[in-house]
Amino acid sequence: MAPKAIIAPSILSADFAQLGADCARTMEQGADWLHVDIMDGHFVPNITFGAPVVVKIRKHVEKPDTKYGRGTFDCHMMIAEPKKWVKEFQKAGCDLYCFHYEAAFSSAAESPETKTDALTNPKELVRYIHDCGLLAGVALKPATGVDVLTELLESPDPKERPDMVLIMTVEPGFGGQKFMASELPKVQALRQKYPDLNIEVDGGLGPGTIDQAADAGANVIVAGSAVFGAKDPVEVISLLRTAVDQRSGKL
Repeated sequence: MAPKAIIAPSILSADFAQLGADCARTMEQGADWLHVDIMDGHFVPNITFGAPVVVKIRKHVEKPDTKYGRGTFDCHMMIAEPKKWVKEFQKAGCDLYCFHYEAAFSSAAESPETKTDALTNPKELVRYIHDCGLLAGVALKPATGVDVLTELLESPDPKERPDMVLIMTVEPGFGGQKFMASELPKVQALRQKYPDLNIEVDGGLGPGTIDQAADAGANVIVAGSAVFGAKDPVEVISLLRTAVDQRSGKL
């Protein structure tokens, strides 16, 4: 049976003039997690915000009291050197640190101020995130094949296994893009092979595309404008959740 539905609205679509209030309101409207998009202008062309903003919005949303619990800050790190920022985001209030596989062969430095010629790798980075007390996620761009995750998901060492996999259904870097159904076979392959894995989809998700994602086996649903731009966000969140829950255990 697939894990339960988790609805994680992307705060990139919130009103930044009242971001804390918007985050709190979205939780009240039924969200489980908040998806926090961090972009550095290097790994992706856009720039969003950093740890200081996470510190501020954390004050508006209670931290989860259980693993994967309500209020989880799911930080999607679209950055070129993800290891450097793990500790900063842990201190800021991040709960799940999701780095891009494509960026995981970068500096092994453990802070923005540190310099080293040593390089990290996906296994080492997942272990490091766990050692810092966070959940670890691994994200894949559309061009990256899903088979690269096998060595992580089947590692004999649980510290090297990610807690979640994120399959991008748009090119990372900007909100409001069209949903890429071509990426759903990755989700289906993962769900068939790893029935208990949290599989997240991000990009173009809403009432018109949720059925495809749910059919493929996704259980963690990121939706930005579909939630924050809705006339009735409560209804949209409920619709997304129902679509996933109705298919639990189907594959």
